[in-house]
Amino acid sequence: MAVTHNLGFPRIGAGRELKFALENYWKGLSSQDDLKAEGARLRRQHWEHQTGLDFVPVGDFSYYDHILDMSFLLGNVPDRVRNISGTTLDNYFRVARGRSTVQSSCCSVHAGEMTKWFDTNYHYIVPEFTADTVFSLHASEFLAQLQEARRLGIATKPVIIGPVTYLWLGKSKDDCNRLSLLPRLLPIYRELLDKLAQEGIEWVQIDEPILVTELSPEWQAAVGMAYEALAINRPKILVAAYFGQLQENLDLACGLPVAGLHIDAINGRAEVDEIIRRLPEDKVLSLGVINGRNIWKTDLHATLEWLEPIHRALKERLWIAPSCSLLHVPVDLHSEQKLDPEIRSWLAFALQKLEELTILGKALNDGRVSVQEALVANSSAIEKRHTSHRVKNPGVRANVERLDAGWGRRAGSYEQRAAKQAAILGLPEFPTTTIGSFPQTAEIRETRSKFRRGELDQAAYSALMKREIERCVHEQDKLGLDVYVHGEAERNDMVEYFGEQLEGYAFSQFGWVQSYGSRCVKPPILFGDVSRPQAMTVEWTRYAQSLTNKPMKGMLTGPVTMLNWSFVRDDQPRAATCYQLALAIRGEVLDLEKAGIRIIQIDEAALREGLPLRRSQWHEYLQWAVEAFRITANGVKDETQIHTHMCYSEFNDIIHAIADMDADVITIETSRSDMELLDAFEDFKYPNEIGPGVYDIHSPNIPNTAEIIQLLRNAAQRIPASRLWVNPDCGLKTRSWEEVIPALRNMVEAAKALRSAN
Repeated sequence: MAVTHNLGFPRIGAGRELKFALENYWKGLSSQDDLKAEGARLRRQHWEHQTGLDFVPVGDFSYYDHILDMSFLLGNVPDRVRNISGTTLDNYFRVARGRSTVQSSCCSVHAGEMTKWFDTNYHYIVPEFTADTVFSLHASEFLAQLQEARRLGIATKPVIIGPVTYLWLGKSKDDCNRLSLLPRLLPIYRELLDKLAQEGIEWVQIDEPILVTELSPEWQAAVGMAYEALAINRPKILVAAYFGQLQENLDLACGLPVAGLHIDAINGRAEVDEIIRRLPEDKVLSLGVINGRNIWKTDLHATLEWLEPIHRALKERLWIAPSCSLLHVPVDLHSEQKLDPEIRSWLAFALQKLEELTILGKALNDGRVSVQEALVANSSAIEKRHTSHRVKNPGVRANVERLDAGWGRRAGSYEQRAAKQAAILGLPEFPTTTIGSFPQTAEIRETRSKFRRGELDQAAYSALMKREIERCVHEQDKLGLDVYVHGEAERNDMVEYFGEQLEGYAFSQFGWVQSYGSRCVKPPILFGDVSRPQAMTVEWTRYAQSLTNKPMKGMLTGPVTMLNWSFVRDDQPRAATCYQLALAIRGEVLDLEKAGIRIIQIDEAALREGLPLRRSQWHEYLQWAVEAFRITANGVKDETQIHTHMCYSEFNDIIHAIADMDADVITIETSRSDMELLDAFEDFKYPNEIGPGVYDIHSPNIPNTAEIIQLLRNAAQRIPASRLWVNPDCGLKTRSWEEVIPALRNMVEAAKALRSAN
């Protein structure tokens, strides 16, 4: 019998219940007991959703981040929180976001560094290591969740991050070799496995996604050494690799002394036959046959055609599952009653993916006739999507065919452009600006909701939004910023807002996906060819500019970020879709310029996120991604200054590609990493201007002027002061005005102090 199981379930809740519970606790509106009760309720609900599977994951729930959970389980807690009074959960939130609750603001600390989880839009808290790091097991919370599930009769499979992946994901704070810590770490894993054995656990899932990356011989050897040390009789270990192919790590993965191996058969299907040949006959092979990262229905007929011979060969050794944790997709499609019915029929969210998995398992074990009705319905939906006239637009495709290299080139060099821009803009040294958004207050959100519900007409809505723009301009006047933004009150999300105005996109009401902590995004659904029917931002930006003589930035989201932060169609190459987006947004850039906007920021926060996990594949991606940005940005005159923004991404190793984007100004996140991301500029002379983020907007902590000055002095050691900008590390929509005003005031004061010192 083929076994069905899941690698992980979305933890935020179908209605973002965890988000609201967290934010109420942080604001002091609820107790820790209230938060824990809501966590227990969500876990119970999520386990019940999965009771049709043979094994259900336990340990995939988290109050903020599963990697941070692993750090606390392993006793790897930064020294800066060890001696602060409060509960373990309070210290957990201090590492995650700088403080726990409003009442505990006196115990604020430097938040842990945050970066992207492999090539996804999920952010994890980076583990911190030193040569003196000591690990110890703190498994009470983990074991309590396990016991919760077992009391409910759940067929449990505990899930933990593997020891080598955990070290690989972290950073050394004193240049120690992370692998030197492995001998200290492995006994803690053995201790945890012993406790799971005592609980009667049959299988444990240990995630080692680094197996789909290019590993040095040293790291490959570490994987082998780790599992030799963990080779115990019980519980049985299922090593899970996902997000890509094993390639040169295939022999290593197949040869590990464990009871089973999970692979991503969406990305690595071509390797399955070879894995079957090399995997010892006593080991389970788990195939991830449902795409855990996109929302299109699985072609069940085609999947069964491929799986049935494998099942006949492997029998009970075959397990099937989603390709990865379902953390990366929304919870339930059934809530989407306002979504276009035709497009809705093409989709599957987390619960529907588990239904697909159950259908596949039943078809393999009991024959297709046992699920014939479901298979017929699935085939009909797949066929209708493939033949729908709504997917392809001949005019859009013809425009892409006309593209040539000249579309991506500015007329003048950076030096020529910079001189012209300086003459027009008249900015001081260390010019100050923000990244785009200002706080999205409850009043703003309610106004947008009323407009969507038809309770406000267009005129009333526009008047209220213009009032918010006026407030933002007034506040920036008082702060003394040099380059203004309009605040983006009209925007729900930096991708969704634009997608709603482009052809080829569809939108869910409740398709929320966790980005980090309580922050959720609702990725648009990119189902067809993309075009721009009309201007999207010009009216708001032009109005904002009319209120001030200071330069007003036009704010756009770039084509690569629109691509990577959407659920993307899977029926054509991603590059083809990206070029369509580039042409659509290029039209908006040119319209802003015609409206008299002299600075246009085109955010590419997700450029690195789309980077393949294997360096050998980087060149192809970067070639079309950078070209798409240049097509978007470079139709303007030399006098128009182009900015771009990137956040929470390690990009030191692609700095040449970033320079090739040829933006006049790039703003980046550097505050949480203490300007570490600027190390690339010590060897590479970045040619244009740069704004290293000096204010960590993902934390409620307010930076003081001295801290900002020090960060900028660190930056000036790598970047000439004449080319440095001063800005936060990201948009301010998630912060309150009470936090934003003093932080920006300190930022402006820091810039003034540096000007005086020069």
